Amino acid sequence: LGCLLIYSAVKATSSAIQMSTFGGPGVGWIWVIALGVFGMSALGIFAACSENSLALKIFAGFMVAGMIIMLIFGTIVAVMRNQIKDAIEHGAKEFVNPIMENEETRAMLESIQGVFQCCGVSSAEDWGSTIPNSCECTTGYGCKPKPQGSSGPALIYSQSCGLVLFGLVDLGFKVMMGFLFGFAVSAVLSLLFSIVMIRQVTQQ
Repeated sequence: LGCLLIYSAVKATSSAIQMSTFGGPGVGWIWVIALGVFGMSALGIFAACSENSLALKIFAGFMVAGMIIMLIFGTIVAVMRNQIKDAIEHGAKEFVNPIMENEETRAMLESIQGVFQCCGVSSAEDWGSTIPNSCECTTGYGCKPKPQGSSGPALIYSQSCGLVLFGLVDLGFKVMMGFLFGFAVSAVLSLLFSIVMIRQVTQQ
């Protein structure tokens, strides 16, 4: 598992520049987790094979620390996910403005509007006085008139793209939470295993 995480960290590092362009997180935390899991796995194998009481106790201590850290990070990710969802649903400016002020994210938004039949992050007003043609609604269903005083298509999509954007990143949040809480459960099981091993070694 540690080797798999290190391989994933190498792949993630190669695309770190692209991720940072869209405001994505750095990959430093991936390297920390990957090397930490690899090191703990190696220590656990050594402790189990050598039946060294001190090594088993050190391994158990690291499992307790790892469990706490994973639970903390998992909770932080869950809270961050809910905050982003609330910001999107309520059209918070601190979320909308960075997207609309960046040329690349504006282009990305414009490219998905026609595909997902939506317009703007929180509403069509996010585009200001010029509504792009990708907002044009031709289906006759789910359409509304363009905002007064704006130029562009007469009928635009009534649905905003906020929840669509959240859906694209929500999978990443769920994967992260699954890894973190999964590692926490693995740490608990490893802790129980090390406790059993310590009792067996001390009774010999």
